This record gives sequence, structure tokens and C-alpha cells, in this order.
Amino acid sequence: MTNQKIIIVGGGNVGLSFALLLAYRGIRSTLLEQNHYPSISPDDDKAHIHYLDSRNMALSRRTVQIYQQIGMWHALKQHACRIDGVKISEQGGFGKAYLDKHEEKVESFGYVIENSWLGRKLLLAVQNSPLIELLDAATVTNIQQTEQNVTVSFEKNNKKQSLTADLLVACDGQNSLSRQLLGVNSSFYDYGQMGVVGTVISDRPHKHIAIERFSPKGLVAVLPLCDGCDEKGNTRYRRSVVWVCDKGDERRYLDDDAYFLAALQNTFGSQAGAFVTAGRRTAYPLVKVLAEHQVVGRCVIMGNSAHTLHPVAGQGFNLCMRDADTLATMLAKQALRGDDIGANALLKNYAKRRKADQKRVILFCDGVVYSFTHSSPLVKLVRNVGLIAFDKIPFVKPMVATFAMGLKS
Repeated sequence: MTNQKIIIVGGGNVGLSFALLLAYRGIRSTLLEQNHYPSISPDDDKAHIHYLDSRNMALSRRTVQIYQQIGMWHALKQHACRIDGVKISEQGGFGKAYLDKHEEKVESFGYVIENSWLGRKLLLAVQNSPLIELLDAATVTNIQQTEQNVTVSFEKNNKKQSLTADLLVACDGQNSLSRQLLGVNSSFYDYGQMGVVGTVISDRPHKHIAIERFSPKGLVAVLPLCDGCDEKGNTRYRRSVVWVCDKGDERRYLDDDAYFLAALQNTFGSQAGAFVTAGRRTAYPLVKVLAEHQVVGRCVIMGNSAHTLHPVAGQGFNLCMRDADTLATMLAKQALRGDDIGANALLKNYAKRRKADQKRVILFCDGVVYSFTHSSPLVKLVRNVGLIAFDKIPFVKPMVATFAMGLKS
């Protein structure tokens, strides 16, 4: 049995990022991932064309700062597109609002990056880190704790193995097996909606403007992406799309390019120009999953395992990154003092410190979902008046912008 300081279960973007946050602070970790990772090399940048990729990630200003701190942003920035402004409106409504980076005196509100590039760059950094042991194709089968340590049993290459550590951090997704093995219940709410995500090409440059439009079914957003080129070298003006629809309606948006483009055009009108090409799209059910507890003994539940949110405000991953950064900072201070990094008192203090930010984001996302999907004419009037008030009242816009950028936590 091999003794380890920290075990991370789940090697998605949150798990990979957390391992890098620890390594930056000189802390070793072992990362267990159920899926098999591909071999990554720096030359892969030259071998792939991503102008029609499907899934994309909005990185808040605070998340960008975190990646800058650990030296990852240089690798990510070349594939990320800046957000300089955000237009918000409702289809069939009179209320409009606009966030401008110059008014808020910031370099940007954040960036949009393709999920494939984010994952590729994080994985490459993890594979090259001497402080991170990466065990992929490893399926966790059991978790046991004592007052002194935590032991994770898993299968890899048809062999049963185990690792013992001072601390375990579970980042294995909304259906977290680790959460279940730890006996932590979770609340589940189904919004009855599907999120269709993908990339489209328009005939007009995006000028780094994100457009959020609320339709009768929910949020529709087009976000700026780095432009690409076709095989003839012609520029392609690329935009990330998030389309919310009722369950059961997603197939026609996935299978019929013409229908999807026409629906987008009808919703946005001429704001984004003409949508001319639809890329590959995927859909996933929109649910809210909240772990009843985020700390159990020497184990921390993090990422989507702790809180899976509606994508309405693009806050889910960014909230996870603030969780990860806070925990990594607290663990580094504990290790520097020579104290137990798995001490339950320390971990409970982490959960307490993160509670207000998490609660604020969850309430905000639910409030936006409810207010913009409620069909009452009175509610519609109130939300359109609210958009105008948001745009015109001086102190409101900076407050919301600060929240959206993740700078108030």
C-alpha cells in the first residue's frame, strides 16, 4: 500500500485544475480518473482544426486570475476569446441592458474557450508536473476512513489496488460515485429542460460581444469565440451557442441544421448578423444537484459533485474554481505549519468559508431561471422594467458585473 498526501478522484477540468493548484503550492497529489486519457503533446496545437467544435466554457475574470497565478493562462489565452461587452434582452420584450468593459474599468469580463482546448492544456500540464501522479482508467470501488487517514480502493488494468492519504477530494461529477460511497445524500431538481450547446458561424464579426436573449423557453446565448479559417483560408466568424429548450424538443435542434439556424435567427434577429453554418451540437439535461454535506471526515466533495447548477449565468465552473483555489490555499498554509492537512476542523472551516458564495450563486441562478421562464404578463412587465433599471441605475450595474466576474466571494 502506497502512502500519499492527497488523492483527487475525478480528472475533469475541476480535478485537473485542483491538482495544478496544489502543485503550484508545492503539494503532491495522486489523481484517479475512470476514463482513459489520450497522449498529449505540445505539437497537438498544429494538428487540430477546432473551428466547428461543440462545447465551450465561459471563464470569469476571477477564474482567469487563478490560471494566471499558477502560470497556466499563457497556454490557455491563445485559444480563448475575450468578452468586452454583454447585451441582455428578452424576445418580444422592451427591456434591454448592456455591460461594457470600459464603463466598469476592467480589461474584460472574462473569456470563452473551447472545452477541448481547456481540457487538453490542463491535461498536458498535469502530465508534465513532477508533483502529480496521474492514474487514468482507474475505477474507484470503495472509500474507507479512520481518524488518521483515508483509503481508496480501485481497479486498474483488471488489478485491485489501494492508496492511503491524509485527504481525499472528490471531483467526479454530478453522479459522483465517491459521494455515494461516502454516504452523502444529495438533492435533485429537474428543470425539465435540455441545454443544446455548440458552435455556429455568422457573417458578421462578433467584436467580442456576448449576447444573451431570453426566449419563452429560457436563455439563449451566443458568445464570442476565436475566429477560424476554412480549407481555403477564408475567415470564419465563430460563436458559441447555448440554447435551452424543453425536454423532448432537443432532437430537432441537434439533427436539423437548417431548423436550428432558423430558430436562432428568429430569436436574435439581426443582432448577431446572419447565422450561416451550424457545427456539431450536443445536448444535456438541465438539473440542479446539491450535496447535503461537502465535508465528511477527511474527505471533501468538490466541483459538480458538490453543486451542479443551471447554466443560465455561466457560473457553475467558475464557482468550482473559487472553491478549488480556496481549499488549495488553506491546505498550503496548513502544510507550511506542519499541521494535518486532513484535519476535520480545517475542512469544516473551508466549507464554512465557501458557504456564502455558493448560496449567493445558487439563489441567483434559480432566480434568473424562474423570472425569465414565468409566463405571467405581470412578471414579464416586471422583468423588462428590471432590465431597464439595471441598465440605468448607476450602482446596480457595477454590483452585478462584480458578481458575474467572480470578484466577490
